[in-house]
Amino acid sequence: MISILVAAAVGLAVALLGTPVAIRAFTLWGWGQRIREDGPHSHFEKMGTPTMGGIVILVGLVVSFIATRITLGQFTPAGVSLVLAAVGFGIVGFLDDYTKVRRRRSLGLSKSWKFLGTAVVSVIFAVIVAHYSSRTGTSTNISFLRVTGIRLGVVVFVVWAFLVLTASSHAVNITDGLDGLAAGSSIFVLSAYVFIAFWQFRHTCEGLAGASACYPVNLRALQDAAVVSAGMMGSVAGFLWWNAAPARIFMGDTGSLALGGFFGALAITTNTQLLLVILGGLYVIETASVILQVISFRGFHRRIFRMSPIHHHFELLGWPEFTVIVRFWIIAGLCVAVGLGLYYADFIARGGLG
Repeated sequence: MISILVAAAVGLAVALLGTPVAIRAFTLWGWGQRIREDGPHSHFEKMGTPTMGGIVILVGLVVSFIATRITLGQFTPAGVSLVLAAVGFGIVGFLDDYTKVRRRRSLGLSKSWKFLGTAVVSVIFAVIVAHYSSRTGTSTNISFLRVTGIRLGVVVFVVWAFLVLTASSHAVNITDGLDGLAAGSSIFVLSAYVFIAFWQFRHTCEGLAGASACYPVNLRALQDAAVVSAGMMGSVAGFLWWNAAPARIFMGDTGSLALGGFFGALAITTNTQLLLVILGGLYVIETASVILQVISFRGFHRRIFRMSPIHHHFELLGWPEFTVIVRFWIIAGLCVAVGLGLYYADFIARGGLG
């Protein structure tokens, strides 16, 4: 528990104190946000706001992870793989952001290069957790509230992990369109995973053979998963202080891809892959709005929404940006509450005692 608090505190301090430094540096270097020309007119005033703030979030994550080694000791495959997943997706996002800044346009890397980058990071992560499965506690079966009986095998598991990480990374990326929307909603999901990892850590099956409510996973792996989640949560909270409307800095794809990839990695590591669909319900809604818009326009030449993702639709309906943000935060919180409720109900139904 102390390590979890240390990770959160260090991540918070690094992001809270480091973001103003990043704002000044990025402004000096000309790393300003590019705005979609077809977006809401109110967004044009954000042109030039420093972006790539996700760098600060990742620095906070790495520093908090290293700081907790004082109390936890050696590095574990579980903790290292989670940090590598976040940093790897962050690098892909940084290249996308830097391309936008360099070419002075709102489009960055091509879809092919973005797909290749996320594929490489996802495969590396999947291979690590599968190879060290006894030390990471990761099952190659499909999981929901816990591991199911559906076996995938190592090769199919790697493909499945790629789908989970890529889908979650792009879902958060799509959601990152308003000041503090992605950061604020991410804190809810990260808090949920701090709880889930710590709950599994306190209810492992070690010494409890035959208990159906316990979790047959590695103690050190779960401890590190909780610690890394707390470090990321603290970092995002510190960044949100400066990213809240009106934002003084944006996380960019550097931050949104890193967060989304990190969520997918956490879902794989804690064996709650399909539960992420509920915990990240807001991201599912945002992504679904884009998919439905594309299908409707290409198939029927009509738009369902005034603009997608759906948060822009409500802006164009006349909702103030801050109203959209807060209401979407509420949706994110409700999705996490439902997900955790199901998770706890499963534990109780199997005879567990809280």
